[in-house]
Amino acid sequence: MNLNDIWNDIILFFEKNVWNIILFFSILFIGIILTKVLLKIIKRILNKTKIEKIAIDFVIIIFKIVLISILLLILLSVIGIEITGILTAISAVLLAVGLALQGIISNAANGFVVVSSKMFKKDDYIYVDGQEGTVSQINFLYTTLITYDNKKITIPNSTIVNSSVINYDSFKTRRMDIKFLVSYKNDIEIVKNIILNSIGKNKKVLRKPSPFCSLINVGKSNMEFILKFWCNNKDYWDLYYSVSEEIYINLKLNHILLESNQIELIKTN
Repeated sequence: MNLNDIWNDIILFFEKNVWNIILFFSILFIGIILTKVLLKIIKRILNKTKIEKIAIDFVIIIFKIVLISILLLILLSVIGIEITGILTAISAVLLAVGLALQGIISNAANGFVVVSSKMFKKDDYIYVDGQEGTVSQINFLYTTLITYDNKKITIPNSTIVNSSVINYDSFKTRRMDIKFLVSYKNDIEIVKNIILNSIGKNKKVLRKPSPFCSLINVGKSNMEFILKFWCNNKDYWDLYYSVSEEIYINLKLNHILLESNQIELIKTN
């Protein structure tokens, strides 16, 4: 077969299929425009809701894949390719991929649950599955935490969904509980007054609800007190260190007999 024969075959093909070719490119052009328009409309509608941005992006990706797949199937049908067999093959491939990647798919699905449920957001301090830290990244496979000593922890979203999650930043304020032990020889009221006076002038300690100090347990050689007060989340750790130090100093200055390991922080929701 020479070049002239090849050229004639090409011309013959276009002559016989001219309307199919025009229809193919027309559908392709219109399909691309419609896909972009529909995606913009869907995104605009979702942006008006309270759904997190990462969830919106995920939904847009799903719609984009679906719309493009529909367009490709229509184009294949236009050029005369039987799509029944293609759909069967795609179904088989999707089943095989689903079985092979069921862990990843599970994490992706749970990632959507994490984001849509708003159990926490970026920069929240959380505790989950024995780990705690500040949320630095949330995607559909895993969530990344940064610990207070600057360690990076990556937790699969399936673990988060199937675990109890404590979000310390759910509210603007947070209660701090500090337990401490003193010798039973000390006067209870004096100890309570010293403790409360230690935080009396601290502007970061909230006055409503009022700070509270009380004896909660009497041991063989010591008494256990607890101090409770509220503060803003952003001040929590600064107050923990400064208040603990201030209490210790004031107790010593007032000759209060302390026990070993006398100050212990209790984390509360």
